[in-house]
Amino acid sequence: MDMQRLASTLEASLDPTKNKPAETALLQEQKKPGFSLLLLRIVASDAYDSTARLASALYFKNFIRRNWTDENGNYKLPQHEVVSIKEELIGLMISVPANIQYQLGDAVGVIADSDFWRRWDTLVDDLVSRLTPDNARINNGVLQVAHSIFKRWRPLYRSDELFTEVNHVLGKFGDPFVQLLGSTDQLVEQNKNDRPKLSQYISTMNLMMKLLYDLSVQDLPPIFEDNMQSLTSLLHKYLIYDNTLLHTDSDSEAGPLEYVKSEIFEVLVLYAQKYEDAFGPFVEQFIGSSWNLLTTIGLETKNDILVSKALQFLTSVTRMSQHARAFNNEDIMSQVIERVILPNLSLRESDMEVFEDEPIEFIRRDLEGSDSDTRRRAATDFLQQLLAQFQKLVTDVVLRYINHYLSDYSRNPSGNWKSKDTAVYLFSSIAAKGAVTTSQGVKSVNELVNVIDFFQANVAADLVSDSGVESILKVDAIKYLYVFRSQITREQWRDAFPLVVKHLGSSDYVVYTYAAIALERVLSLADDSKKPVINPADVKPLSAQLLQHLFQLIERDPESAKLQENEFLMRCVMRVIVVIRDGVVPVTDSVLAHIIKITQIIIPNPANPRFYYYHFEALGAFIRFAAPLQPEKLENGLYPVFLSILQNDVQEFIPYVFQLFAALLDANPSGSLTAYYTSLAQPILSPQFWSSKGNIPALVRLLSSLMSRGASQMAENQQLEPILAIFQSLITNKVNEIYGFELLESITANFAPDMIERYFVTILQLLFTRLQNSKTEAFSSRFVRFYHFISSRVDSGLGADWFIKHANQVQEGVYVQLYLSIILPDTQKLARPLDRKIAVISLCKTLTDSVAFAEKYQKGWGYTCETLLKLLENAPIMASTDETIVDQDVDDMSFGVGFTQLQTIKRPGRDYWPEVTDVKSWVGGELQKSNARQGGKIKRFAEERLRQSPQVLQALFTYMNR
Repeated sequence: MDMQRLASTLEASLDPTKNKPAETALLQEQKKPGFSLLLLRIVASDAYDSTARLASALYFKNFIRRNWTDENGNYKLPQHEVVSIKEELIGLMISVPANIQYQLGDAVGVIADSDFWRRWDTLVDDLVSRLTPDNARINNGVLQVAHSIFKRWRPLYRSDELFTEVNHVLGKFGDPFVQLLGSTDQLVEQNKNDRPKLSQYISTMNLMMKLLYDLSVQDLPPIFEDNMQSLTSLLHKYLIYDNTLLHTDSDSEAGPLEYVKSEIFEVLVLYAQKYEDAFGPFVEQFIGSSWNLLTTIGLETKNDILVSKALQFLTSVTRMSQHARAFNNEDIMSQVIERVILPNLSLRESDMEVFEDEPIEFIRRDLEGSDSDTRRRAATDFLQQLLAQFQKLVTDVVLRYINHYLSDYSRNPSGNWKSKDTAVYLFSSIAAKGAVTTSQGVKSVNELVNVIDFFQANVAADLVSDSGVESILKVDAIKYLYVFRSQITREQWRDAFPLVVKHLGSSDYVVYTYAAIALERVLSLADDSKKPVINPADVKPLSAQLLQHLFQLIERDPESAKLQENEFLMRCVMRVIVVIRDGVVPVTDSVLAHIIKITQIIIPNPANPRFYYYHFEALGAFIRFAAPLQPEKLENGLYPVFLSILQNDVQEFIPYVFQLFAALLDANPSGSLTAYYTSLAQPILSPQFWSSKGNIPALVRLLSSLMSRGASQMAENQQLEPILAIFQSLITNKVNEIYGFELLESITANFAPDMIERYFVTILQLLFTRLQNSKTEAFSSRFVRFYHFISSRVDSGLGADWFIKHANQVQEGVYVQLYLSIILPDTQKLARPLDRKIAVISLCKTLTDSVAFAEKYQKGWGYTCETLLKLLENAPIMASTDETIVDQDVDDMSFGVGFTQLQTIKRPGRDYWPEVTDVKSWVGGELQKSNARQGGKIKRFAEERLRQSPQVLQALFTYMNR
């Protein structure tokens, strides 16, 4: 493919109507040598359309993310290509437009994660050499590259290796950076009347503020500490800097001044929180400037980020008692509330425009707090920090304002409804202690107020009334229940729950969505004894109508992207199914039809990862509770749509589909493999699906389920060897070794020993090679579990002797070395109760059933006995079967083309010995029965082989005599 055609294909990959064939072609093209360098040439050339250049930068970023190094840190690309990329990338990034620069910056970050600084020790010298005295365009490119690399330090924990890297950078970059700060300051002053140049130099200052944060985030660099006075003077200068040439005409778009001041506030927050000793003497001037800014700045949305950053700074300094004392005065506190808190808490016209025109955006900002740069969120945080310092003072002052706003509302409810909104928001802010948690809402409240009394007196009426109440006040009422749900008793929820359900019928998008959010959260709420606050028996009679209405809301607009917009509704569907459990069976036909319809709509355009995650979680719950009674109905209904996802290569959905196929199989464990599944088995053994890392955990689960249902059919179809080939591929890769062992255990559990036997020596050779050459702690632990799994299954034709025979075929005598140096020592390290339980059973059966240990490994018999008794000192206790479905917080999840576990169908660890509930009693019984069966041989062995260990002997007899 020539460069022109490659550029056209890249451009097509961004077009939803052409992206599938384009992506297929690019996957083939990227296998050719030098592909990455071709991408960089397209990015660099002005001869190509800007869209093609951006598409090339995007593809380059993702190509580097997938192909730079393997799990061991070795380059996957040829060495000359690696060198060329490093040589070209920095210069290219400096020269391209900003939108392309950001994509290349991400690629630089990926490379830096792997190579900087030890394998790219020339990078900082290269960057410094490119800095110029006055060329802002070049300097901005250099600084953008530097920020792409150094921002990696922000979330990292302190370590010697990290500090070595930071010191390496500071040693080369520190002085030039400080010099550039000074020269840029001078250039801003010299060009204060030249808008184009001034804008460029202010952009330089903005980037330098980002880098000042990067370089300071782990520790305060000595060069900054030594120059703290001049540094803080410069920060203060630009915090109060103004120039009309930098003002923007738009009320909604922030300009360069707002951005640079916001970055300065980020630095100030960092320094106030971490470096109080060095920064403390300079704080006062910034407090005064922040106050002036907050009391004079306009309400335009372009100022929102700046205002929120200023409030975050005041919140930080208020944590310091010496600065907080200034607020410990009723008059001053009243000024703070009136001039800073209230203007930023009150609804603006722009907020109402978002409420009406972009309701889903309003919900996400307001409810989740995902955007911490909102004025309301930042003002609330500041108010709550003041409350933490001066609880009674703040409560008294704020209550006066709350009463004022409530009185204003009561005088004219239709005209002054915003006053009530402010009052309710203010009360919630001072009533809550700490953050609103995902699972329980507010867990601790201000004891100087009563949240239930306030609700009943001022909020409940808005929920009860069917007309004459502004939508925003209904939202406030529902949100109040959502926030304080843990403070409301079961009896109070019995009255409130129907009111929340009623508002699902609202015609207002925000109201019915908030109702769904509150409903979902309260349905998941449990008391201290883990008993649901809302009894599932009370939900089941409503469930058919509830699910039907939720599906209708979701399907209101059948356009794919619009349908996926509201993940909150789909999350509520999931929760209702989880709560009613088998109560979904009577409405199987309706739920199945809606799920199939929604899936078919979103297949062509997976637009919202949160929506389709909850969609597949809902489907998982539906399969879990409905499929055991109606397996064929669900299989016949879902198979075509699942097959469509696989045939259309919808990569975002494929890992979910494999998990759901497995759940369908598991729901009918006694059935044989139908034609659907036998036709599925062959394709999933092909390399196509296993090449995606995100598919591997789900494919292993699916293969295990297929083997559990139809190992004999798979054996007849000659599919064991392809499965073993997959095992071999997984076990040689550190990232996937755990899945290799899961697959191997399923193979061993489901295929007959005589079928496995012909391959078992080769399997052991692979495992022993890894143990010898590249053993990891995880690999060793899983190997020891696998050994005990084999050793425990004497009744299935396996057992310790079976393992010993095959191990010694790999190398004579290797078993003894393995047993003494790895198996016995690492058995004590097993942590999971199921692993420890299987080890107990394995060791006990070795003592009672192994011929090799009875006749050949006499010392080993004693060592085995000692290890068994040590395990029993901390005997594994099997938890009772828990049907609870653990919530996954989507804010902690990374979506994309990868693996996301569906919690509703998560398979618990398999207990091959469910009848063994008390392992100590079981061991005692097994020893007694074996001793009797073998004419007292076990007791005789113990007396002979534990003669030198009387305490061990006594402990063993204690179990045998139970």
